[in-house]
Amino acid sequence: MNQDIHPILLELQRNSQQLYGFELHSWTPVSLGWLNLKWRLITDRGEFLLKIYHAKRYKDVHVLTRALEQQQRLHDFGVPCPELLTRDGEVLHGLDDEKFIIMQFYPGNRVKPQDINKLQMYELGLITGKMHRILNDTALGDDITPQFVPPSREERISHWHHVMEEATNNDMTHLQSRIELQLKLTETLDIDFLDTTLTGWSHRDLWVDNLLFYENKVSAVLDFDRLNFDYPELDVARAIMSWALYNGDLRTDFVSAFLDGYRMEHNYHSGRLVNSLRMLWYMESEWWITADMDDHNVVQSRFAEEMIWLSQNDEQLPVVVGNL
Repeated sequence: MNQDIHPILLELQRNSQQLYGFELHSWTPVSLGWLNLKWRLITDRGEFLLKIYHAKRYKDVHVLTRALEQQQRLHDFGVPCPELLTRDGEVLHGLDDEKFIIMQFYPGNRVKPQDINKLQMYELGLITGKMHRILNDTALGDDITPQFVPPSREERISHWHHVMEEATNNDMTHLQSRIELQLKLTETLDIDFLDTTLTGWSHRDLWVDNLLFYENKVSAVLDFDRLNFDYPELDVARAIMSWALYNGDLRTDFVSAFLDGYRMEHNYHSGRLVNSLRMLWYMESEWWITADMDDHNVVQSRFAEEMIWLSQNDEQLPVVVGNL
């Protein structure tokens, strides 16, 4: 029987009281997430989440540890995110060659774009702004290079030509119009603004699966594994596209609600969203618009839909969100 139980669960079953101060009663697997393994733990101290990292999901233990320490700091400053259980002051634990964390299990619901309301969008903006304010309070300092280094126009044009050729060679000619959209915008978009975008510490994964809501409040921000030095306004753009775009319409009243909340905690100049959305497109379009996008799952298809919308509506962005 025990041979089917993960070794880390067996270790917790034997020594959780000594190691982490709780008695483990039972556990159930959690299916959300990519590659990482997760279990909901039932203990005498309440419910926790065990997350075991797949080696492909982190490249640098130092970077992952720093991200988790910031999650802990954000929790201590009142941002709704799970508290991590520590052992000897460490937030990231190991057994053999595997790394894992144990954190509070937070109740709440994932809210899809069609179900979110404007109060929730305001709260999402408020929490995002608070998170950015705390992360960039100088405690972390500044890294020299952000995670996203925008490729040159020539590099990106070459990329789209390659994708077009790949689609043609694989008889995916029905995808050519979508790829052509990306190529044409790359050729014409003024990308000089990319050189002046403000850098800073960011969550870097603010989308539907990583936020829980309880009624109209954000009950938990999740998955800080990608937190790093980058561009905070990419978080703004990612959240807005994830929740405000629905049925082919970027709902400006929902965008305004988010920005109203955000500006209660952090600066964001009126009109800035145009370039934030363009930067998001410049970064993410190559991830989701591919020669094999017919094989995308539901999540990937949603991201691709957002990139297509941005490329189709780029000229209208100053009209649609330029005054927000």
